[in-house]
Amino acid sequence: MKQNRRQFIKTSALAAAALTAPNISATTAAKKQPLLYKKMKLSWTSYNLQLRHVFTISGFSRKTTPVVLTKIEFDGLEGYGEASLPPYLGETQESVIDFLKKVDLSGFHDPTHLEEILEYVDHIAPGNTAAKASVDIALHDLAGKIIGSPWYKMYGLDKMKVPDTTFTIGIDTDEIIREKTKEALGRFNILKVKVGGPDDKRVIETIRSVTDLPLTVDANQGWKDKYYALDMIHWMKEQGVVMVEQPMAKDDYEGNAWITENSPLPVFADESVQRLHDIERVKGAFSGINIKLMKCTGMREAWKMRHLAQALGMKVMIGCMTETSCAISAAAQLSSGLDFADLDGALLIANDCFDGAKLENGKIIVADLPGIGVKLTQKAIRFFNE
Repeated sequence: MKQNRRQFIKTSALAAAALTAPNISATTAAKKQPLLYKKMKLSWTSYNLQLRHVFTISGFSRKTTPVVLTKIEFDGLEGYGEASLPPYLGETQESVIDFLKKVDLSGFHDPTHLEEILEYVDHIAPGNTAAKASVDIALHDLAGKIIGSPWYKMYGLDKMKVPDTTFTIGIDTDEIIREKTKEALGRFNILKVKVGGPDDKRVIETIRSVTDLPLTVDANQGWKDKYYALDMIHWMKEQGVVMVEQPMAKDDYEGNAWITENSPLPVFADESVQRLHDIERVKGAFSGINIKLMKCTGMREAWKMRHLAQALGMKVMIGCMTETSCAISAAAQLSSGLDFADLDGALLIANDCFDGAKLENGKIIVADLPGIGVKLTQKAIRFFNE
């Protein structure tokens, strides 16, 4: 039985590997002259996101998020990408730039050969997932501009058939929690609450003093006892919570599996699932997975993860870090048909330097622009030209 399950996983993984970006080279040939002998140029710049509120989860607080913005130029076109670097990823602006210095795109003459190019990028060094995502996103943006199409169309998706995005409320004082909740009213249809600390009930009850909107909760591995976690989940269901994310430590598969088996709510893996190969490990331990571009190296692998998880009967959400509209717009290209979306990252910052996907009736809707659907603001233009 175990061997059959492994064979099924391997077969599914191979099938998912085939579900890469659409074969756009033929379309390219019809639209453009041969691209031989032209070269891609990769450049980057550091940038620091300023959060609108102090962001507190189980374990730490922060007011800023460092990022590295990338650009790939080719034949008069520019593709843009981003590496967002929250502390738990273990990457820094310095480590991202060190990785990007190793990326040599001179041997590739057609940016639409995504699989070939990104396979090379992935094998430059282990880890560095956000750094790799910054190249992946920029390359997808560039390829889409060459074709003249947004990615959701090339994926065969409907940009309007997307789940409501959650709006994240961190662990905070009652006053700040009420303030953030009121800020969300009339704009969002579902809220995401950071829990996993000693005051979870207080946080939920404070939100409930303001609104009865449905909630999702993210424990960020904060619960240490599975029985306590299950008791909290039962209580939270009575408070209108509809989904639970990463209740216990990422490597506690037994504990998380027990919670999932007994939970009245779906339980999603976040820290427990980074990349495609992790899905086999969490099958049966969680109801679904949270895909984030910064964890999985970008859109190429996110597309494969989506299809493999769904083939295995798991639910899928698309998530984010605190990011500019560049990375958010890239993730939003993949969101149609998924179960949950948490794409509020650009709405949590005060200095977005891209104009891209917008909040419409509680959903993040991509722009009908080729590529990932973003334009640079004057602020971004200045940073890239410095």
